[in-house]
Amino acid sequence: MRCMRDARESMFIREDSSQGRLFSGTPVTVHVILERTVWHKIDRWILPVITIFYLLSFLDRVNIGNARLYGLQKDLNISNKEYTIALTLTYVAYVSSELPSNLVLKRIGPSILLPTIMVLWGVVATLQGVVTNYQGLLACRFFIGFLEGGVPGIVLYLSLFYPRQKLQTRIAMFFSAASLSGAFSGILAFGIRDLDGKRGHSSAAWIFLIEGAITVACGLAAFFILPRSPTSARFLTEQEKKYVAERLREDRVMSKDPGVDAFSWSEVGGAFTSVQVILVGVIYFWNGVALYGLAYFTPSIVQSLGYTSAAAQLMTVPPFAVSALVTVAAALISDFYKCRGAVIIGGAVICVAGFGLFLGSTDHHIQYGSLFLSIPGTYLIQPALAAWNANNSAPYIRRATTMALGFMMTNSGGILATWLFGVLSPAPRYVKATQTLLIFSVLMGLFTALNIWYLSRQNKTKAIARGSTDSSADAEKMGDRSPWFVYSM
Repeated sequence: MRCMRDARESMFIREDSSQGRLFSGTPVTVHVILERTVWHKIDRWILPVITIFYLLSFLDRVNIGNARLYGLQKDLNISNKEYTIALTLTYVAYVSSELPSNLVLKRIGPSILLPTIMVLWGVVATLQGVVTNYQGLLACRFFIGFLEGGVPGIVLYLSLFYPRQKLQTRIAMFFSAASLSGAFSGILAFGIRDLDGKRGHSSAAWIFLIEGAITVACGLAAFFILPRSPTSARFLTEQEKKYVAERLREDRVMSKDPGVDAFSWSEVGGAFTSVQVILVGVIYFWNGVALYGLAYFTPSIVQSLGYTSAAAQLMTVPPFAVSALVTVAAALISDFYKCRGAVIIGGAVICVAGFGLFLGSTDHHIQYGSLFLSIPGTYLIQPALAAWNANNSAPYIRRATTMALGFMMTNSGGILATWLFGVLSPAPRYVKATQTLLIFSVLMGLFTALNIWYLSRQNKTKAIARGSTDSSADAEKMGDRSPWFVYSM
């Protein structure tokens, strides 16, 4: 019932309704038509590009797992430990560039920055197909990570186009691309197997050459499609631009005072000292371990169940395909009821069931079936976390920092995941890795419940504070710490 009640509440408590105040003198029916059509327009132009962007970023980061099944380590004469170091370097570089890229996104312009980094990492990803030694692989993995550190800016970019109550479903659309990348990578790798030896390149090399070239082409196309902001979108009429801008100001995504959204080190620091950001950050880390552990090692896990390399590539497709559907469905529920925390707890419970089945059974069919729980459970949590962070941080610079911190924690979890599977927990059972992920899943549920409790207490305290003041004039300057800012739970 609390979810349904919260679904009817605004992110900010307002002194009066602004629905009838948009474009004074304009008939209410025009507002209804605009509300019905404008978001669909943005969806058609923005979401496909962003989804492809995220799909390819994830694909170029984790397709090394598919290449491994086709003899990458043998081609480069590297050990399991050296392979793990290469994966780790990717995330060290990724984490180091996430916060700076988020902070400069608005200044440079997302329509320039995002396509640029896409083209550059696509070039580096392609070059992985021609490296002949371990040092070359390390260099490529470092620059892929460093350039892809700007990828989390996608969430910040989307938050500039949509009101908060519409955000998670859109985030889930491109987060589902992470699941689809697992399915797409398996299908593509299966098809590439016959290219072994063509033009002097192995199957492992062709994975990088083909998928990297696709990224470069899509990055070049994105320059001509992505708008800098809603007010500069060519596909919107002037009336639609004004409507979107007013709706975003109403929802405090855009500030009425431009100075509020200006860069400030104090707002950067404010993200580091927010309790809800810290709690969600810890959950991000635990989920990141599972997310990247499954992304990188599902092909190896499936192969350890007795499938050949080619068959293992195909058998990874169904769990990731199911995950994409579940991620979007969970986001629709979360957006409708505004229950970010409840969705995360639900995902954690599904993860517990999946990892528990894999750990408790020796039957290969049951172990494979457990992936239909653990993969969707893990992947549906990410968009809920991203929306939770975006919903509960303001103004812009604090929100940008908060979202970067969340992804930094996720990718820090990726560092642990690269060592957890294979090195610290050998195939085929991956016992220690599975035990660790099971414990992390339980902790995710508990810490989510703790954050819900904390946010509920803060909202009650703010309600009392609102009773002692007659104005919300300083709400924008105070950001999410204003009594008039109601946290999403």
